[in-house]
Amino acid sequence: MNIVRIPTTPIAGMKPGTSGLRKKVSEFAQGHYLANFVQSVFDAVRPPGGFAGLTLVVGGDGRHWNLEAIQQVIRIAAANGFARVLVGQGGILSTPAASCVIRQHGAFGGLILSASHNPGGPDGDFGIKFNAANGGPAPEKITDAIYAKTLSIGEIMTVESADIDLGRLGAQAVGAMKVEVIDAVADYVGLMRKLFDFAALRALFAGGFRLSFDAMQAVTGPYAKAIFERELGAPAGTVVNGTPLPDFGGGHPDPNLVHAKELLDRMMAADAPDLGAASDGDGDRNLIIGRGIFIPPSDSLAMLAANAHLAPAYAKGIAGVARSMPTSGAVDRVAAKLGVPCFETPTGWKFFGNLLDAGRITLCGEESAGTGSDHVREKDGVWAVLLWLSILAARRQSVQQIAREHWATYGRNYYTRHDYEDLDTPTAKALTQAVADQLPTLAGQTLAGRRVALADDFSYTDPVDGSVSKNQGLRLVFDDGSRIVYRLSGTGTTGSTLRVYIERYEGDPARHAQDTQAALADLIALADELAQIRVRTGRQQPDVVT
Repeated sequence: MNIVRIPTTPIAGMKPGTSGLRKKVSEFAQGHYLANFVQSVFDAVRPPGGFAGLTLVVGGDGRHWNLEAIQQVIRIAAANGFARVLVGQGGILSTPAASCVIRQHGAFGGLILSASHNPGGPDGDFGIKFNAANGGPAPEKITDAIYAKTLSIGEIMTVESADIDLGRLGAQAVGAMKVEVIDAVADYVGLMRKLFDFAALRALFAGGFRLSFDAMQAVTGPYAKAIFERELGAPAGTVVNGTPLPDFGGGHPDPNLVHAKELLDRMMAADAPDLGAASDGDGDRNLIIGRGIFIPPSDSLAMLAANAHLAPAYAKGIAGVARSMPTSGAVDRVAAKLGVPCFETPTGWKFFGNLLDAGRITLCGEESAGTGSDHVREKDGVWAVLLWLSILAARRQSVQQIAREHWATYGRNYYTRHDYEDLDTPTAKALTQAVADQLPTLAGQTLAGRRVALADDFSYTDPVDGSVSKNQGLRLVFDDGSRIVYRLSGTGTTGSTLRVYIERYEGDPARHAQDTQAALADLIALADELAQIRVRTGRQQPDVVT
């Protein structure tokens, strides 16, 4: 094997965000950009004995430049001494499926090529992240080490070899390294069979139950067709937009009410299916809509936690739950009733990893439409739909009935997220700094008729390893439990996205049918006033309301 050593220099701006490194395709494809980052990953995570005998999993969401990037990664992996690479057929592996493959095959880790819910195509976004041996996103100590290597890198190691045929299942070779092209769907489907009662779900569909699953021309199409249509017998056409395309068909593969409006309209029609669902670019997020009712992600997490015992994998109960800090407190009330712990973590799935590995939690979720359990170490869109289907099959009620009964039992957390996208970065930072400067004086004040009980910049101490993560979001918590949270997102590739989270609790069932934006109107106005959002940004309204 002819190892080629290519001199290189550090490239600025390679600090991974909440879920890896994301930039425009054009930036990744330029010069040694991708190679610099991949080599930095290997330099940062290299064991004392090197990578001899170890397996690396590689796959992506099929977006533009995915195939070319995978060929680069394979060559660099070979030069760095990996014994084997497992790569999804056609370069495809959903993010939860990649986690599944890492865990089931005892791999050292994996490189997932995805920018998740961000747009694709030649002018779109690209991304890459390293997942560790537990199948989960690398923790901060590893991403910090990777970033440090990007600042000192001087050499890329690669090999001269022909491209791997990513369409052909089976073993091939790059020098001394074995490359196995695997069925991208098989391991994942096998895991889902162990978690859920497929016979009961087949009976549900045989009885006339209707599902509409929008794969948004993204990675979950093959998984959804294999499970819902072939395994469970849902009619052909249940999965729409099911062919992964490099540009996601020109759409934005983010399963929210703006970008999945076709699904929303379908579910609000008189002849709507029983359940509507969607997933995102790399398959780790989910959208749940019942006939005539949208279930916000925070509420979905709470309802899944309250009913998880209806699926075989969770029949003995759950050990605990966790949510990201900006996620509503709806699941907290379920945990309290179940008598299990509820952990509040920073945003980013990597913060759930230690809790899952230690057996402290079984379910976890984020308000950004990510939900998961201890079956993998990533959020999982198709899994969430299967758990909803299991609950519907067992309870024989509609989504709307389940939601109304849940709120009657636990109360309702009215909750919204307002996104201001692609803001000028200095403006966004000045805005959040202005809010941060006010925090020390706000506790004890009365604002919009509510007393401020807590005003801080959220800090998290991991209960498993004691690591501390600071500056995780500015929050105001009122004595009635209402909250306003400000946070700059780490998932964009240009400018900055300001996310404002607003929440209040309503215990009176007679007041559970309000429009969410109306129910939160006074807090929405206060959030704008405190941060001077319209004045500072010139935006009269958010770009996306969830």
